[in-house]
Amino acid sequence: MSVTAVPLQPTPRRILVMLWVGILAAIAIAVGLAFAAPSNPVSGFLATNAHEDGVVQTASGLQYKVLEPGKGAAPTDEDVALVNYDGKLVDGSQFDQSQQPVPFPLGEQAAIPGFEEALKLMPKGAKYRVWIKPDLGYGADEKKDQTGKVVIPANSILVFDIDMLDFLPKAVIRQMQMQQQMMGGAGGPPPGGQ
Repeated sequence: MSVTAVPLQPTPRRILVMLWVGILAAIAIAVGLAFAAPSNPVSGFLATNAHEDGVVQTASGLQYKVLEPGKGAAPTDEDVALVNYDGKLVDGSQFDQSQQPVPFPLGEQAAIPGFEEALKLMPKGAKYRVWIKPDLGYGADEKKDQTGKVVIPANSILVFDIDMLDFLPKAVIRQMQMQQQMMGGAGGPPPGGQ
């Protein structure tokens, strides 16, 4: 039995051109996607999180989700907000939690600008989850506990669950403090007396 070799026909030039154009297009698309994809894990997380159901992103880049809506107006720079909060990193590790309701005077250069921004969005009774990007949080600074262990690495996204319990105008708070001081002074020992 004999096998006869059949010569291959040459590939037409237009097929070769189309094949090379397809290969170059695939490479160009891959390069474009590589540059379009965030190279920074912080940016990547925030970009993905912004598309999650119910997540709202403000003009500053603060992201929040309303867990409970609350009612009424939100506080302003003229108020002191009373809140409970739980602070975590995106990996779920907790770095802070209020043990009791905490007052936050608004409009006074907050340590975490994104936290204050979130408070100004929340009416009484609201509960929000907020994601604070590094430049609205601690930025490139790392935070350590009393033992020197880093609890918040540099450039971390901070995740807070915040309960807006109440808020009062600063003027009312000052008036209450003055009344308290006056009441405390009346019951004390007389000046210079024994």
